[in-house]
Amino acid sequence: MDTTSNKIRRIDDLAKALESVRADGKKIVHCHGVFDLLHIGHIKHLEAARKLGDVLVVTLTPDRFVNKGPHRPAFPERLRAEALASLVCVDFVAINEWPTAVETIQRLRPNLYVKGRVREAGKRDHTNAIDQEEAAVTAVGGELVLTDEETFSASTLINRFMDVFSPETKSFLEEFRSHHTPEEVVGYLQALRELKVLIIGETIIDEYQFCSVMGKSGKEPVLAALHNRTEQYAGGVLAIANHLSNFCDHVGLLSSIGEVNSCEDFILSGLNKRVTPHFVRIAGAPTIVKRRFLEEYLSTKLFEVYVMRNEAMPAGTEDELCRELERMAPQYDLVIVADYGHGLMTERAVDLVCDKAKFLAVNTQANAGNKGFNTISKYPRADFVSIGEPEARLDARKVSADLKQVVEELARKMTTKHFLVTRGSSGCLIHDRDQGFSSVPAFAIRVVDRVGAGDAVLGFTAPCSALGVPPQVLGFIANVVGAEACTIMGHRSFIEPAALFRHITSLMK
Repeated sequence: MDTTSNKIRRIDDLAKALESVRADGKKIVHCHGVFDLLHIGHIKHLEAARKLGDVLVVTLTPDRFVNKGPHRPAFPERLRAEALASLVCVDFVAINEWPTAVETIQRLRPNLYVKGRVREAGKRDHTNAIDQEEAAVTAVGGELVLTDEETFSASTLINRFMDVFSPETKSFLEEFRSHHTPEEVVGYLQALRELKVLIIGETIIDEYQFCSVMGKSGKEPVLAALHNRTEQYAGGVLAIANHLSNFCDHVGLLSSIGEVNSCEDFILSGLNKRVTPHFVRIAGAPTIVKRRFLEEYLSTKLFEVYVMRNEAMPAGTEDELCRELERMAPQYDLVIVADYGHGLMTERAVDLVCDKAKFLAVNTQANAGNKGFNTISKYPRADFVSIGEPEARLDARKVSADLKQVVEELARKMTTKHFLVTRGSSGCLIHDRDQGFSSVPAFAIRVVDRVGAGDAVLGFTAPCSALGVPPQVLGFIANVVGAEACTIMGHRSFIEPAALFRHITSLMK
């Protein structure tokens, strides 16, 4: 076994090896980081750290905890470990097992924990991890030391000199960086904290049935599959509320659930505690479940089944909904309507929300359950619209016309300030009533599941529009959020501030 491979240890094995080093009275120095693209800045930092003691231990963040965006890490953890181990100044390397170095410090008990000094303003990584790590090294009798070597950015080198993004995306990011800073963009999202936001729309439970395809049935022309497991997620407006409540302190929810098979306990257990919900119950109907069957290995969707009653809302339920709309809408700075077209947003409800909302953001979705009848222009007024390109073209009845013409006509009809159209792999198009059009390319590199990506985009861009965020920045945020959401299967998790802020910072280096 070569010297490089001998340097790479598991955390527990390394802890045992360091016991004899410590017994010999040698000083142990510990560095920790992602080290995604090993560059001269890393080398200078590690050489400076090595001079502070007798043994240099380097631990690195594992792939699953590198939250700098779906395009990172550029190199997998084993290759990153091998690159570090090849350096003469490094004595041991280990791949960390936790999101931060706290648990590792507790096991390795270094004399010195060494980080590079951060010169720019703001938090190192939008978390308090460095404070926790300093507390951990102090608790084991060690000390935090900051080196002052010249720094370089791996994110900058990856973004600008590696083929992670298309030439179009690279060109956009270069131009965007010349006009905006990461602190500015992150600041817009941090400003959402004080907004009072009401989210309206149907509650949907997304159920994923993971299967292994067995082949064609012996006697019927149908596909046979072996059921492996089932997962259920809080979908529809619940997902939007969960995303946004990580960034806003005041999130209200007005939604519908069924009277039959309401799944109320599951819904409430899956809802962020910061969300204040109010549900109207649809008499004689179940809570909507969209059951998707997937081939598990590739996560390919085979078909789906809707569990719902696709009928007009009972008059008594509509009366209750409209009373709540009239009462609640004026209490919030912003009302977001996610209209999935399953009967909740009746003509009365639409008229009320258009009349009562101080700032109204709307998305309408065309799906198999509404057969294209649910179009955006049923709302006579909206301050902000976020819809997919197919929905925009469906409303305009123009399948191949210039998209800008389609959007201009719709925005004029609805007197909309910001009209955002998501276009999948083509990014998004934003129309500003005063400034015209902006186009932003897609940032998604890894797509796990597109379900819920449009909802996440709506949830973040609507409050940004309400705060007057410039249109190009609005599109940038939309595509960063969309890229984050596409990495989540179903709604297993929700976008967190630290991860989103680091993704933005990474893209803008």
